[in-house]
Amino acid sequence: MIHIFLDDYRHCPAGFVPARNVEECKQLLDSDAVGVLSLDYDLGWGEPTGIEVVKHIVATGSYPQRIFLHTSSPAGRMQMYKLLSEHAPDKVELNNGPMPDALLLERSRAASQNQ
Repeated sequence: MIHIFLDDYRHCPAGFVPARNVEECKQLLDSDAVGVLSLDYDLGWGEPTGIEVVKHIVATGSYPQRIFLHTSSPAGRMQMYKLLSEHAPDKVELNNGPMPDALLLERSRAASQNQ
């Protein structure tokens, strides 16, 4: 199981696989089961946004166990959250905000132990 951090700019936290654009994120989602997915919305000027990843998840049914929206775009966060909340199965933990520090620490420790 992998954990994905989609962002074109921010540093990828320890224990996560970085996806710098929509296509990378889709490939990762399709390649393995995903525990935690953290999504940015704005991914660079003229580039597809995080909503395209959300549409892919809904279309394929490839839902991660937990989803966080760390974007600084209020409108983008609202779009992604709305679509996910309308379609995600009850078993998916959907969070309308960034990952808590405790989760980041947990993933970092797990990554250190696996090295």
